Order: sequence, then structure tokens, then C-alpha cells
Amino acid sequence: MRIFPKNVFYGWRIATAGAVINALIAGFLNASFGSYVAVLTEEKGWSKTALSGAAAMKPVEAAFLGPALGWFMDRFGSRGMIRIGVILFGVGFMLLSQIDTLVELYLAILAIALGSSLCGNFPLNVVLIHWFEKKRARALSATWLGSAAGGIMVPLVAWGMHEYGWRPVAFASGVIFILASWPLAKVMRGRPEDMGETVDGLPPAPTKKGEPEAKPSHEQGHTAKQALLGAPFWLISMGHCLALFAVIAVNVHAIAHIKESLDYPISEAALYYTLVLVFQVGGILLGWVLGDKYDKRHIAGCCMFAHMLGLLLLAYATGPLMLVMFAALHGTAWGLRGPFMAAMRADYFGRKEIGMILGLSGMVVVLGQVGGPMLAGILADTFGNYRAAFTVLALMAGSGSVFFLVLKKPEVAG
Repeated sequence: MRIFPKNVFYGWRIATAGAVINALIAGFLNASFGSYVAVLTEEKGWSKTALSGAAAMKPVEAAFLGPALGWFMDRFGSRGMIRIGVILFGVGFMLLSQIDTLVELYLAILAIALGSSLCGNFPLNVVLIHWFEKKRARALSATWLGSAAGGIMVPLVAWGMHEYGWRPVAFASGVIFILASWPLAKVMRGRPEDMGETVDGLPPAPTKKGEPEAKPSHEQGHTAKQALLGAPFWLISMGHCLALFAVIAVNVHAIAHIKESLDYPISEAALYYTLVLVFQVGGILLGWVLGDKYDKRHIAGCCMFAHMLGLLLLAYATGPLMLVMFAALHGTAWGLRGPFMAAMRADYFGRKEIGMILGLSGMVVVLGQVGGPMLAGILADTFGNYRAAFTVLALMAGSGSVFFLVLKKPEVAG
């Protein structure tokens, strides 16, 4: 059965398939993990720090594997790797449904994390960078739109936990993911040249008589070594890292914070987190319009200030109005800034070794992915609430704007 019309540029087919896969990963894992944290804290009595450690396994594993996966994708493509990831992710959720101890929880999360690394944002970003240039931010925003759309599953997951328990929900999540994602993984192709197509689906630029033939686009750009030796690699990585201190901490702890500080039931607390994802969609659509027209570093710097204001509102929220304002600022900033992180690296370093460059950058970014939820969990356990945690994370996010605003594009490499 044909999934996409034949006359659509194949790059957009990949972007659409990636958006759906990302939506399922976000709905079952990234956006809903906070619901598992709240339920397991109550049922098992496990500390927030221990559950934050489980959440940290995904980015840590991705950081260690990132350079190797990037090297593999730069040379051999991504299709088979993504299909393996689909199976691992689904099986990991089936294992999660059977856990009774922290060790078993960690093992299940390890399988889910490995699957997510092989079929999620990282490989999808690399694929789309090879297929798009003029509309790169738009294509990457499309897959992020899928991630945000997955947020509509959060109330459904929370409702399922309330009605049927978290174990049946976890098992069903694994089965549904495999059945839905397997045919989409077959759509993936590493480079347009592999299918006789061109970047952006545009005709190749004519070569003037007497001029040497240009290198293929996937052979142009910086090597990983050249990128590592320049300041832009480290500035983008550190700015991205500080953004994720805020984003991942909110993903893991916001529902529990709203539930505990305002004494809301988990279903209502999950609705406010869902509102973050609604505004994230708005931010992504804004990025769809602005991303290929304006300087991404200035936009990213402004988004970091919005993250800061949003987290301060969350920390000191006393009712619905402040929670809605938090969701609007944080969600819009997340959606607008997020797709630009991979797009900026591709703009600055080219396609030549972009998989390896993204993988190496992930080893810096992981500090925020791990540090955010861990710092929030430790401070919450220490002070008895999340107010200090989200205050500190807000100030860190605001300071991260500096890394983007001082960026300068490196010289073009051959």
C-alpha cells in the first residue's frame, strides 16, 4: 500500500514519516514520563532523585552512542538503524509494564532509551539535513511539530493510568508504537543522491564552461575535527545544553510540581503540561515561517529569556493564570528554538560529517539533559518542594542566551 502520493518530493515524505514517529515517541515517553514519575512515586515510594536517574539514562546513553551512530550514518545511511530502534523502543515499554524494582525500571528504560536513540530525533535530523538546505529549518520544524503533536496523548495516557493502571498503558504503548512506526521506518533514505534526486528537489545548478565540477553537497562542509577546533561548535553546544536543563526538568517534574504545590489531581496537572505542548506547536509554526528568513542565533537568544520567565512563573505559581503564562512562554520558546539547534549546526558546518558533529555535540548537550531533571529532583527532595529547583533552572536558562548572541559563522570549509 502506498503511504504518500508519488509526485511529492521524497524529502517531504521523510519529514512526514519522521513527524509521526516523533509524535509517538513524545506521546508515549518524553511528554508522558512525568505521569509515570508521579504514579511510581506514590505507588512505590521511590524518591524523585531515583526516578530522575531513570529519566537521565536516555540522554546519557544517547551521548555515549551519538558519535558512533553519527559516524555510521555519515557512511552507511539510517534506514536499517531506524527500524531496529522501532523494535527496541516498543519492546522496552513492554518490559516496563512488568517491572517491580528500581533495577528492573532502569533496565526497561535502557531498552527504551536505546530504541529512541536509533529511531528518534538524532537520526531523523541527520536524514533531513541531507535532504534539505533552503527549507532546512522548515523540514526540521515539521518533525518537531510531530513531537509537539504527541503531547495530545498526555491526557489520554494519564486517563488510561487512572482507569486501567500504568502497567496496561505501558504494554499497549509498546505494541502500538511498533505497529504504527514500522511501515514509516521503511520510508527513510540517507541522501537524495541515493535515489537520483537533489537537495530540496531543485534542479542542479548549471556549471559554467571551464569551471571545475562542484563537489556533491554531502561532501561539502567541515570535518568533525575542524568543527571541534572552532568556537561556534562549543557556543551552540553550551547554549543548547542550558536550554535542555530547563526543558527536560519541566518534562520530568512539572506535573509532579503542579500536583503537589497546588494540590491538583494528576489528570488536571497533566492538562497544564499539555498546554505547554499546545504552545510548543505555535512556536514550531512560528519557526516554520521565520527560520529560513532571519538569523537563528538572535531568535534562539530571545527564546532563552522566554524560558527563564516561564520557569519563574512555574516556580511561584499560585493558580491557573500563572500556569497558563508559564505554558505560553516556555512552550513557545521550546517550539521556536528547538528545531534551530540542528539547523544552526548544519548551516555552520555543512553536511560532510554532520552526523558525527551532531553526535559529538550531544556529549556536551547531555549535561543539560541529565543535569536538569537530576538537579530538580535533588533540590525538591532537599527543600520539600520544587520552588528552588525551578528558580535555579530559570536563571541558568536566561544566562544561556549569551552563548547564542555572541556566535559568529565560521569560514566555509571545502
